[in-house]
Amino acid sequence: MKAITLVGSTGSIGTQTLDIVTQYPDQFRIVGLAAGNNVEMLAAQIRQFRPKIAAICSEDKLPALKEAIIDLDPQPILLAGEAGVIEVARYGDAQTVVTGIVGCAGLLPTIAAIEAGKDIALANKETLIAGAPVVLPLVEKHGVKLLPADSEHSAIFQCLQGVPKSGLRKILLTASGGAFRDWDVERLADVTVADALKHPNWSMGRKITVDSATLMNKGLEVIEAHFLFGLDYDNIEIVIHPQSIIHSLIELQDTSVLAQLGWPDMRLPLLYALSWPDRIYTDWERLDLVKAGNLTFREPDHQKYPCMQLAYAVGKAGGSMPAVLNAANEQAVALFLDEKIRFLDIPRCIEWVCDRHQNDNRANPSLDDILAADKWARQEVLTATEKLETPSRIISLR
Repeated sequence: MKAITLVGSTGSIGTQTLDIVTQYPDQFRIVGLAAGNNVEMLAAQIRQFRPKIAAICSEDKLPALKEAIIDLDPQPILLAGEAGVIEVARYGDAQTVVTGIVGCAGLLPTIAAIEAGKDIALANKETLIAGAPVVLPLVEKHGVKLLPADSEHSAIFQCLQGVPKSGLRKILLTASGGAFRDWDVERLADVTVADALKHPNWSMGRKITVDSATLMNKGLEVIEAHFLFGLDYDNIEIVIHPQSIIHSLIELQDTSVLAQLGWPDMRLPLLYALSWPDRIYTDWERLDLVKAGNLTFREPDHQKYPCMQLAYAVGKAGGSMPAVLNAANEQAVALFLDEKIRFLDIPRCIEWVCDRHQNDNRANPSLDDILAADKWARQEVLTATEKLETPSRIISLR
């Protein structure tokens, strides 16, 4: 039985991971849980899964959490704040830590888990995008495994099983196209928050659903794929695949192409990350290609999705620039969800902030450099919102 800690237990990744643990109680057990501020849900999870330790990030919610499980015996260790979440990540005999926290907030708990010798089921792409210069050397130093738990990188990882290291030629990341794949670009000026949150295929959290609408999620996945699989950016491509049946593909040196297919269900990549190298039988709906029907592909529209070009440019610039891109995107998306900026202002804010960071880009950033760049970029987005009347352009980072 594999011991698991789950960081981000009340979010979309967290609840689907716990669905897997519920379905396979003889395969997995929970050691630790950490959540943001949802006391009621976290308390229910503690009652059901009986972790040895739990934390809630919002420190003012700790008394309410204690009260919600006051009758539970034995009591878990209860902590709060960022330090509490970090302690959960490194605690006890957990073999694998699932990182389901949204955004760069997952970076420090992931580092703590790696330093404690735990394998990482990486569902938080921002951790590697912002922190790869620090995270990857730690993974090598401590001899842990970094297993992708999002659909696209899991698909690539699955396709690579048995492929020689020198055999990989190209990665093709598939994208649904998000909420606006069938909209004319002229309509995007009138997008509402409700429009952006209507993903056609996947059930995800609010932030990642907006990222899918801008296709920044795919740009971030390009950077993550570069770090996970070692390919140059020129050999990582994005293709629009509206049906979300093929989750990504790899091309080998002899031009053979391998793909991983399945219904759009996040439980599958999560289960594979938890069970690798084994395959666990499930009673989930099996893929029926006749039922799926036509599988279509098209080139992404860079006028509609400027965030992709930004991500490629930032990835090639490297250093602390990806941390700036990630933080600027998180802040801009948060402002959009709060209806403080327009949908088309998201890439414009990000572009403005990245442009301003070019002269300060650190080629080999430390953890302190990455955290400082993250903090700076979030503040700069607020400055950028005052300058949004400047005509939009896409920068070419050097």
